[in-house]
Amino acid sequence: MGKGRPHITNTIRVHRFNAGEMTQAALAEKVGVTRQTIVAIEQGRYSPSLEVAFRIADAFGVPITAVFGWESPADTAEGE
Repeated sequence: MGKGRPHITNTIRVHRFNAGEMTQAALAEKVGVTRQTIVAIEQGRYSPSLEVAFRIADAFGVPITAVFGWESPADTAEGE
């Protein structure tokens, strides 16, 4: 992989808004991570472990694919 833009996308902010404007701190508490971890994941600066990704999806009551997506490197190269 290396450096550059992460290929994992997320819609955490949208799900937090739809969950009664849940705060990052409240989501972090439900998931068992720090607020800073949620911030980094939401901003795309950090890719969560698979377990944390499942916990985040579970906190919203949706499948993991409703929260996280993957942009293949080929898709990213086409958009540049």
